Order: sequence, then C-alpha cells, then structure tokens
Amino acid sequence: MADTALSESVVGTPDVWRLRARGCWAEAAALLAPFCDDDAGAALSRAELLVEGCFYHVAGWAEAEDALRKAEALASTDEERGAAASERGYLAYGATLFSVRDRADEARSAFGRSAALLSPASPGRPLLDFRRGLVAENLAANAVAARAAYRRAHAGAVAHGDTFLTSFTWRHLAGLAAAEGDMAEARHGFAESLRIRVALGHLVGTAPALLALADVAGEEEAGRLRGEAARLYALLNGIPTWLAPAMAP
Repeated sequence: MADTALSESVVGTPDVWRLRARGCWAEAAALLAPFCDDDAGAALSRAELLVEGCFYHVAGWAEAEDALRKAEALASTDEERGAAASERGYLAYGATLFSVRDRADEARSAFGRSAALLSPASPGRPLLDFRRGLVAENLAANAVAARAAYRRAHAGAVAHGDTFLTSFTWRHLAGLAAAEGDMAEARHGFAESLRIRVALGHLVGTAPALLALADVAGEEEAGRLRGEAARLYALLNGIPTWLAPAMAP
C-alpha cells in the first residue's frame, strides 16, 4: 500500500531518473540542489524525490519537509503552487500512513488546495487524483471513492502520456479488484503494472510489483515471482524497507 508515484517532470530527467529508479534518492536530489535557489521547478522536483524516499525508507521526513518548504516559497504560478500543495498533501499522507504523526486532516486540506489551483487539463491533475485515491483507500477505507479517483488518474495519465503513473493506477485498481474477489481483473492489472516497471527500468518498484502479482497467481508462478522479488530486494539492500516482512524466510 505504500507504493508511490512521482511526477513525470522528474521521470523525464535521465540522470535523476536512473538514480531514483535504483533507490538513490539522496544522490538524485543532490543533482538538482545547485538549481534550487531560484528555480521553482528544480526545487519542487528535489522535494518530490526526498518525499518519495521517505515512502521507501520510512525515514528522512525532516529533510523532505525542509525541501518542500523551499519549493513552496519559490512557487509563483497556480501550476507551481498547486503542484507544491499536492506534494504537501502527499508528505502528510505518508506521515499518517506510517504512523509517524497523524496528519490526515493536513493531507486532505492540501489536496483540496491543490485541486483548486490545478486546472482540469493540468498535467499534474492525474497524480493528484491518484494521491486522493490513496487517502480514500488507506485512510478513509472508502473503496468506492478510491476506485473513482484511481480511474480518473488512470485516464488522465493515459491522456498525458504519463506511462509511469499508469503503473501505479494499474496496481491500485488491481488491488481493489483482488479485495473484491475479481482475480482475473487483479491479475491483469498487476501484470500491466509489472510490465511497465520492467520496461522503464524502475528497479526499486519492481519487487513490490512482483509480490503483488504473486499474491493472485497460481502456486508455481507465485513461487517464481517471489523468488525474483527476493533476489531484487537483496540487490537493492532491503529497499523498500516495508517489504521486509514479506521477504522473511
């Protein structure tokens, strides 16, 4: 459930993408640091990276908070302010999800502010819809609202050509299908999510995708998928940390 998506603006930066795809968020953020004093886009991208690292390490919250404050201070357009508000909501959601501190009200407020600032056609809108779906699913336990948000996010990601985000919308729609007993739909969604991550070289997100598919696969295939996940998890030195219980012998 902690699986997470980052904006296409960061994904589109080759050197940054290669580092974050291997779980090297601090190193990726360091590449952007020289540009963050007066470039709102670079500052927000750096904050996004550090926030995402929190979701995989379940640590680094203070540094991410500091980077986000700097990004918020530099934001000068509705698009920039809306994107920063989305990131603010996401950081608050993560702190709540991992029981660092209950910031659920802050998350909802920030996402509402982001929705007011981002136009319906904004490329940041699908990511916002996805994140609001996470709140509905994991904080409010409202599967109906979560599915609607994920579907809006999926359609928007496809329309904007954000292939990476679709790996997350596929995964979370599949998770809801599995919870309702629709194993065929779940297998399809999890398989699509895994296919995209492998194609993009997103190593740090591949082990969770392998395990998700294993949970709805037949016994023989499930064993193979879990073995691949365990090897990749070891290669990445135990990242994401929240996979540790699933990786235990």
